[in-house]
Amino acid sequence: MSTDAARLQRLLGHDDLRWLVQRSRRRLERGLALQGPIVLQNATPAQQRAVEQLLGRPVAPGQSVTVRLESLQVSLRRAGVAPDLRSAIEALTGPVEDQSAARLVRDRAWATAFEPLEALCAERPVLEVWLASVRSTGLLRRLARAEPTAGLGLAQSTARVLSQLPSPGVPLSVLASVVTGDGHSLDAGRPLYALVIRAAGQLGGVPDGEGAEWRRTVWASVGVLYSELTSPVLCLNLRADPATVSGRGLAVWAEVGQPTYLTVRQVLRDPPGFRSLNGRHVYVCENPTVVAETANVLGAASAPLVCASGHPAGAATLLLRSLAESGAQLRYHGDFDWPGLSIANGIVARFGARPWRFDAASYRAAAPSGGSALRGNRVEASWDPDLSDTMMAVGRKIEEEQVLAELLADLAVQP
Repeated sequence: MSTDAARLQRLLGHDDLRWLVQRSRRRLERGLALQGPIVLQNATPAQQRAVEQLLGRPVAPGQSVTVRLESLQVSLRRAGVAPDLRSAIEALTGPVEDQSAARLVRDRAWATAFEPLEALCAERPVLEVWLASVRSTGLLRRLARAEPTAGLGLAQSTARVLSQLPSPGVPLSVLASVVTGDGHSLDAGRPLYALVIRAAGQLGGVPDGEGAEWRRTVWASVGVLYSELTSPVLCLNLRADPATVSGRGLAVWAEVGQPTYLTVRQVLRDPPGFRSLNGRHVYVCENPTVVAETANVLGAASAPLVCASGHPAGAATLLLRSLAESGAQLRYHGDFDWPGLSIANGIVARFGARPWRFDAASYRAAAPSGGSALRGNRVEASWDPDLSDTMMAVGRKIEEEQVLAELLADLAVQP
């Protein structure tokens, strides 16, 4: 039997039966059979009359109307307007997609899209937390605009980029071009960048963050050159392998006790090498003033000193990691305030540094020197459970400049 569109429109297509057509269509879209009752509560008199005309019999008294779909199918066939209810619904409202089946197909497509990232995590378990976040936040789906094919392409590119990390000093644009054919595909704001950057941070041991400085630190941590001349690390009397150009340069400045800078480019392209510092103390401070005053007072007689300048940026991250891997014993001092403790927590955790006059006893000894009021949210010192309580009790901020004499005394003794 064919569908008589004109008669079907007159029989089932008017406004007072729209609810019946729409609910029947929703059942089809969910993959349900057109069986059982459909009930309309608070039916108007016009809707009641429309159902009576459709079924050819009076409806039960009351405000609700019930239509059994099996009875409606029989009525349509007997009237010769449609072979079945599905044909009638599609003739009135257009083809019906089984959304349950379509959802299953999409789910399978998305499972395929994630396979390159799952394979990557099987080889590099450190990325499992990152992948879990990509799933839970729907990042890949959003970046791919909910298209599984686009998602698969992004996932494949992401896996190829991450498989190249850490890099031996490859520029970011070169890495992007080699992997994707587009030298700007890893620029901030691009979909591939959004997927790769936090995974790169996981590989490089850099905590999550935001902003240009954080991006530079992340790329540097995995050996990628990006703004490689920005934010160099300040150091004093740091001696390295004389077989390297960087090592010879450091030696020249150490001979005269002059501070110098190392860039990301130098550390990656010509790694200085610090085997000679294995087992030796290398002191790390928070503020450049400490380096300047140490050079003024001690010059070439000072122990090796590195300035983190707050949370270590790209060059500082590379240098401190290289020193730690070479066996140098990192000793850290910073400002006795909450940001100072936060910085120290990161340096202790990431580079295995030990405190340098940066504990509760040192704080109590420095407290009589004054300092401004301690402000901000409390931070727990991971290396000394008493330090934060002591700082809360005293309530004063002690900056490094206030304890320079004690720091210089340590730096003058070279173990």
